[in-house]
Amino acid sequence: MESLENIHILIREDKLDDALHALNAFIDNDADNAEALFLRGKVLWRKGLRPLATTDYARSAAIDPDGPAAMALEHARDIESFFNPDLLNP
Repeated sequence: MESLENIHILIREDKLDDALHALNAFIDNDADNAEALFLRGKVLWRKGLRPLATTDYARSAAIDPDGPAAMALEHARDIESFFNPDLLNP
């Protein structure tokens, strides 16, 4: 199992599939790790899997309400709720 430090390195190196695989294994062993859930949410967001990312942000924020996932969740929800009528009628 990869350490969170190594997973951070994979993410910085843009090795998202490797990071996601490592995070899944990490979370399988420690399902209540707020940092791991937040990191997986970031990776999922970057891969375009926004509903899954939002779920991980919410789980992480529930564990650690003062952690970075709370802000990420707020931003994700703002993005999801954005509506621009000009885009519908160019």
